[in-house]
Amino acid sequence: MSKPHRPPSGRTNLASCIVATIFLIFLVIIILIVFFTVFKPKDPKISVNSVQLPSFSVSNNTVNFTFSQYVSVKNPNRAVFSHFDSTLQLLYSGSQIGFMFIPAGKIDAGRTQYMAATFSVESFPLSASPDAAVNVGPAFNDGGFGGGGQTGFNNGYRVGPTMEIESRIHMAGRVRVLHFFTHHLETKVGCRVVIAVSDGSVLGFHC
Repeated sequence: MSKPHRPPSGRTNLASCIVATIFLIFLVIIILIVFFTVFKPKDPKISVNSVQLPSFSVSNNTVNFTFSQYVSVKNPNRAVFSHFDSTLQLLYSGSQIGFMFIPAGKIDAGRTQYMAATFSVESFPLSASPDAAVNVGPAFNDGGFGGGGQTGFNNGYRVGPTMEIESRIHMAGRVRVLHFFTHHLETKVGCRVVIAVSDGSVLGFHC
């Protein structure tokens, strides 16, 4: 006669539960490691390539000009970056002199998008005492310090009084990782732009 089968003991069930729990924990750890090394959301990177003033005039100590700024925005993520609520602000002596919204858009994964913003700045009074004359080196004679934003003027000729404005770019958006997780991202960059009051030429910028 065959012996009757005994039902699994409580210890066997407990051991199975422990093994399954350890496996699930191990799987979660692996997923987290992959997420934080490969799919971890990263803020986009903004590089200011050029700053120009297509038009510039000074009359009765009042300044009026058109401002143009060219930037590149890199999306380092492995997902599309959708940006919105992005702005460009201009400041002079701590006061806002210009503002514009950056149109919403998308930047593909790992791609760099080039953007240009041009707008007219309403007339505003020049500071009572413009900055003193500065030395301009030959390497900076093209109206910019280059993308790296070098500082200082040296070993060159002197220009007349200058004024300094500040541009601030704020870009916000989101990426959707693995089609399930949505993350909010934002980045900011500020640049100091030195302008010759005599002719409105951009002597350099530092970001």
